Amino acid sequence: MIDLKKLQVWFITGTQDLYGEETLKQVAIHAEEVAKSLNNNSKISVSVVYKPIVKNTDEIFETLQDANTDENCIGVVTWMHTFSPAKMWIRGLNVLQKPLLHLHTQFNRDIPWNTIDMDFMNLNQSAHGDREFGFMVTRMRKDRKVVVGHWEDEEVASQIDTWCRAAAGWHDWQGAKFARFGDNMRYVAVTDGDKVEAEMKFGFSVNTYGIGDLVAIINAVDEDAVQNLLKEYEETYEMADDLKAGGARHSSVYDAAKIELGLRKFLEDGNFKGFSDTFEDLHGMIQLPGIAAQRLMADGYGFAGEGDWKTAALVRACKVMGSGLAGGNAFMEDYTYHFDPANSMVLGSHMLEVDASLAKGKASLEVHPLGIGGKADPARLVFNVAGGDALNASLIDMGNRFRLLVNEVKAVEAEHDLPNLPVARVLWKPLPDMKTGCAAWIYAGGAHHTAYSQNLTTEHLSDFANIAGIEYINIGAETKINQFRNELHWNEVFYK
Repeated sequence: MIDLKKLQVWFITGTQDLYGEETLKQVAIHAEEVAKSLNNNSKISVSVVYKPIVKNTDEIFETLQDANTDENCIGVVTWMHTFSPAKMWIRGLNVLQKPLLHLHTQFNRDIPWNTIDMDFMNLNQSAHGDREFGFMVTRMRKDRKVVVGHWEDEEVASQIDTWCRAAAGWHDWQGAKFARFGDNMRYVAVTDGDKVEAEMKFGFSVNTYGIGDLVAIINAVDEDAVQNLLKEYEETYEMADDLKAGGARHSSVYDAAKIELGLRKFLEDGNFKGFSDTFEDLHGMIQLPGIAAQRLMADGYGFAGEGDWKTAALVRACKVMGSGLAGGNAFMEDYTYHFDPANSMVLGSHMLEVDASLAKGKASLEVHPLGIGGKADPARLVFNVAGGDALNASLIDMGNRFRLLVNEVKAVEAEHDLPNLPVARVLWKPLPDMKTGCAAWIYAGGAHHTAYSQNLTTEHLSDFANIAGIEYINIGAETKINQFRNELHWNEVFYK
């Protein structure tokens, strides 16, 4: 489990020396109370850390510079309790490298009608103090999230947490390493991309490792570890008797367990956060990693097949953002359609590697032939995915920029058993409808691989794209094709 509470956002309150010692003491008391309340709010997944109020250029610069270098700080929340002349913020904002949220609030919820006087007015100036700060951030062309409302409002806490989760996903990418076993699937365009530009833009690296290096580790796996993992398989999943120890097809499960242990050791030893592979480069492997990829994803690793490093990185980011929330995040692919005019929907799946964190009920460990890759029959987890609101997200290299494309979908329960389809599968209806959703996806250049999420919202991914400084495109209930195509055209002009 990824523990987000170890991460911090710093709560920084702006004011100025003009108001005198007594007023500034009150500002500090209020600011600390707000920060403490947010930190104790169960809706907020990270730690909110109070920082001393900042009153001048030097204090602002030093605090924001410290935020840059603190390895646990994933972002800063600013609030202007009083008026804080925004020219004081220029130097600090110029060096700030962490995500920024501007909380437009005030300490008191209500106006004290019978007692309000000028002393109260001088202390509680957020209404125009935050506007002064907001002008400077806009003037400096710095992106940020603005949340408006009283700090004890649960909706405000939810919006702050959404941004915190996006900031955590971004923080996790900084210095992250993703392993690519083999190259991209031959001749495929959308899964490839500029890895140099990605490292410059996103902070993570992608490098290729020979499949022989992985095979050597798999072949050296300790036998006791294999037997312990096989017991875990039997205790965790439904399994046919002939796949269990002593069964006629047990060797397939045994080989899959060795692959999982070897792959896990490779990733742990190299401090990787995700990986991709391709069935066109499996020399020396007995079978394509199926259950290995599924279980590693369930433990938080990013993954995508066929060399798709961008989706592997996005799956990892989604797992960080969704940590602790009900539901899962996994690698997915739009596989085939049901074009019934009265009930159109998509069947999502992949050959082997959809993560069982999405599963409705207990997954079944099965072994079946795979008519691609030319290897032995691989073990995989088979299950249906639960219905409910979900989304598909695709990270695309557009040549001059990266685009994050998100389609809101409604997953539906499978009405048929699908006895001859031995893979994980989910059925969904794209919003706003099948034809519009699919057409918009294609107009936007969306990939066939996605990160499928049961617990993230478009707000999470919009915040994430804003932090990353990349284009964000949403397909949802209100999407109209003509307007959507205009948005794509306008974005081409914006991004030159």
